Amino acid sequence: MKKANASFMLSHPAHLIAQGFGSGLSPIMPGTFGTLFGWLSYVVLTLRWPQFFSPLNWLVIAAAGFVVGIWACQRTGHDLGAPDHGSMVWDEIIAFWLVLAFVTPSTLRAQFAAFIVFRFFDMVKPPPIAYFDRHFKGGFGVMWDDIVAAFYTLLALAFWRIM
Repeated sequence: MKKANASFMLSHPAHLIAQGFGSGLSPIMPGTFGTLFGWLSYVVLTLRWPQFFSPLNWLVIAAAGFVVGIWACQRTGHDLGAPDHGSMVWDEIIAFWLVLAFVTPSTLRAQFAAFIVFRFFDMVKPPPIAYFDRHFKGGFGVMWDDIVAAFYTLLALAFWRIM
């Protein structure tokens, strides 16, 4: 197994993407740092260019990012010798962009709640997330379990909202 470091990340575009532009290289909790990167990039892009980064456009970006992520995570996992290496955080980024596209009102408080709930589901992996994590391999498997965690997050937030 190769070491995930800046040199490895910069050796191929797939590595750069899969490792969340460096956010996945954190020695502690790389998934959380990847999610934080996703949150920060969402806020910065949405505030800077709201005409291009509407919630609908974020859905398109997330869909395209999912497809790119399958390739990037497949390639990076292969090159690292670990199909779901902890430094690969593109799955968290895309899944959290998807969550944030649906968070209304899009306040800092609501986004923070979404962050906490998403990280909970991503780390705990309740069924069927754990099933997908164990049985779906390669780039698709890496990406898919986080999309399910995003769905659980949105479901929990919707339930919370109606209570």
